[in-house]
Amino acid sequence: MYFNDVHILYYVLIGIIGLLVGQFIDWCNKRLPEGKKVFSKEIAKEYKETFKPNYLLMFVTSFIYIMLLYHCGLQQGIIENLDLIQYLILTPLLLSVMIIDHKKQIIPNRLVLTIFEIGLLFAFIYGISDINIAMTKILGMVVGAGIFLIITLSGGLIYEKDSMGFGDIKLIGALGLYFGSSSIITISIMSFLIGAIVSIFLIIIRKRKVNEYIAFGTFIALSSFISMFVPFGTILIILLKIFTLGLYKA
Repeated sequence: MYFNDVHILYYVLIGIIGLLVGQFIDWCNKRLPEGKKVFSKEIAKEYKETFKPNYLLMFVTSFIYIMLLYHCGLQQGIIENLDLIQYLILTPLLLSVMIIDHKKQIIPNRLVLTIFEIGLLFAFIYGISDINIAMTKILGMVVGAGIFLIITLSGGLIYEKDSMGFGDIKLIGALGLYFGSSSIITISIMSFLIGAIVSIFLIIIRKRKVNEYIAFGTFIALSSFISMFVPFGTILIILLKIFTLGLYKA
């Protein structure tokens, strides 16, 4: 049986891998905020003592993996599968960003650096087949970090305090290496739009105050997931319709 020209056994295999990765994410989320090593000599002993299955995270990761396989398909060569491979690797990193930033209001430097290092590697691999793709990804890093840096500096001048953390700036810059210049702009816009909607809702139901910190990394990660599955053109049209109050005609 095939789905999107991919045999069902591949979906079963990627689903099982997703379950294992999801549990590993839970382990990382406990250690990264404390600055502890994810891999150490005592990892087996520590993991055995503290092991507790996180079924929600396991099944969410597995579901995303299966959907990525369905969305991207499975091609013959490695180069043709680069989008799928990079998104499979990026998924657990984004989930860690969402969870840690939501719980701890921080994005660990080690986590962001890992996203950056892997993104740089993929940009290099893409460049082997097409230098223009690599340049677009490098430009995405500059554009993403530039947009958030300008907003942060502007907020500092106007409100005399940082409007967002530098962890968010580093994160969006690193993600630019995966999505390129065009998509990182839409991801930035979606992040602010989703963040604004959620913030207004929480203020209305009195779950947060107007000047209270909001975990913006969560919205960046969520917008990144949307960009994995929804084509750039579709996202752009939706955003244009939103900001023109439906007046824009595609």
